[in-house]
Amino acid sequence: MNTSNSGYVNSRLISRDSASSRLVTLFTNMRLIVRDAQGMSGKKVEIYSLPYSRIDMWSSENAGTLDWNSELGLWTRAGHIKVKLGKGVDVRRLDRLITHMMLTSR
Repeated sequence: MNTSNSGYVNSRLISRDSASSRLVTLFTNMRLIVRDAQGMSGKKVEIYSLPYSRIDMWSSENAGTLDWNSELGLWTRAGHIKVKLGKGVDVRRLDRLITHMMLTSR
């Protein structure tokens, strides 16, 4: 197996799993991966893979006092992606990760 930085994802930095929508979001050292199980049985699965180099712009929103969920918005040439983050996710750490990966991957 090739373990060079060209295509090998070697760490999962942040994971978000929402039981209600069966949505899993992984922020790795190379890309963002979203797995969405759909339908009543959850057998229909959709997977998105987005390299950080393809992100044009992003925004983040902290959790508030009554609103426990944080959000991350990503804009690409393909459109806008909104990722809901749960309570306890360090949004500023995520900002630093995206900043670093965008600046070093171009």
